[in-house]
Amino acid sequence: MSIAQKIETGATGRGGASVQALKTKAETALVEAFTNAEPSLPGGTWLRALRKDAIGAFTGRGLPHRRVEEWKYTDVRAFMREAFPLTPDVVPDAQSAKALIEAALPGADLSGTHALFFDGSAVSEAGISAVSEIESAFLARIIDHPPAWLQEDVAEVSGHVNEATRALNTALFTDGAVLDIAEDREIATPIALIFASGSDAAGSVATRNVIRVGKNAKVTIVEVHAAPDAPRQVNTLTQLIVGDGAEVVHVKLVASREGSIHLGRTIARLGADANYRPFQMVLGDGVVRNDLAIAFRGEHTTFDLGCALLGNAGSHHDITMVVDHAVPNCTSRELVKTVLRDRSRAVFQGKVIVRPDAQKTDGKQMAQALMLSPDTEFNSKPELEIYADDVVCGHGSTSAEIDPDLVFYLQSRGIPLEEAQAMLVESFVGEAIDKAEPEAVQDALRALARGWLQSQA
Repeated sequence: MSIAQKIETGATGRGGASVQALKTKAETALVEAFTNAEPSLPGGTWLRALRKDAIGAFTGRGLPHRRVEEWKYTDVRAFMREAFPLTPDVVPDAQSAKALIEAALPGADLSGTHALFFDGSAVSEAGISAVSEIESAFLARIIDHPPAWLQEDVAEVSGHVNEATRALNTALFTDGAVLDIAEDREIATPIALIFASGSDAAGSVATRNVIRVGKNAKVTIVEVHAAPDAPRQVNTLTQLIVGDGAEVVHVKLVASREGSIHLGRTIARLGADANYRPFQMVLGDGVVRNDLAIAFRGEHTTFDLGCALLGNAGSHHDITMVVDHAVPNCTSRELVKTVLRDRSRAVFQGKVIVRPDAQKTDGKQMAQALMLSPDTEFNSKPELEIYADDVVCGHGSTSAEIDPDLVFYLQSRGIPLEEAQAMLVESFVGEAIDKAEPEAVQDALRALARGWLQSQA
């Protein structure tokens, strides 16, 4: 009996335990998609076993919904009324591929060192393999016989099947980037991972990236998920292993569209004396949930996040993170800036855990939202779980409209009303964008935010 048949009949699982019947058409379709795609999915025996365990766990749990505490504000079961079919393996021609790269983040020039993926499949790579300090590959091409470290890390991350979206990613991922940065090397040029699509029909995509940064190495990763031409359901996961003394800048841009759902997850394990500086920007009209799981594995390490959420036209943007301080003498910072208008909604959930051995922890988080119209909603849930006594931790959250006194001040100096409002909004979100690196990428993100503001005027 197939998994799909078990779902429909409520057949028993291992040991006689009942398999919970899935409740929605989308959940049933997702499991059927795995059944149909399984023979062609990449990976050897070890990965096939992980995939089957993952889809089995998903069968029992289904999509996240509002009764799951971590998903209270982002009810994926309600958003995903139907599951789109897996996208076909289509490769764009050279001219189209060039256009996709240029459009990914205008002004940042990502063409020099990049990997391009189209609807979940690798298309091209330029410049990365030429850097002697980087071992790189497309995941689908090496996952059948991976190096030991890669198999170990994929297995560790994929073993957590209690998280429904992670389990789905494990079951269905088709490709992604593998980067292994050598010890004591500084990669001068940002490495761009560009995920694009172009089909006229709705479809679903699942990708997995695995990045290992060696001891004392320095690298900048720019991960771009471009706005699709047709609705997409995207499930993407990036694994990061940051070595002792390493420095990693990780920029992630998600441009969504109406009818699309983007479920993203970043899992980072940080060694001693490391510095991990991610920046995330989300804009567009779709549903986006970005999860971050940060684990401190060594002392004297810093995690410093900047995030900008720009929502409009009924969009739903959610950033949720768990920062796990398990060792002493580490620092974490999170700054999330949100701008909402026209029925849009945003969510910030930030949990900082300070375990008993994590003395001298310094952790601060701040989430601020600017509401440009009365029909918007911002849900904020900062949390501190502190089990150590010698720490400095704090959090804050605010939401407000544009200060009319500041608008009046600018108008009194001859600045028109709309321009004055735009200046204040740009200044507000710019505090988060200031955290993006390098300067060319920061300038491109700032221009993107400015264009978004002008388009909403």
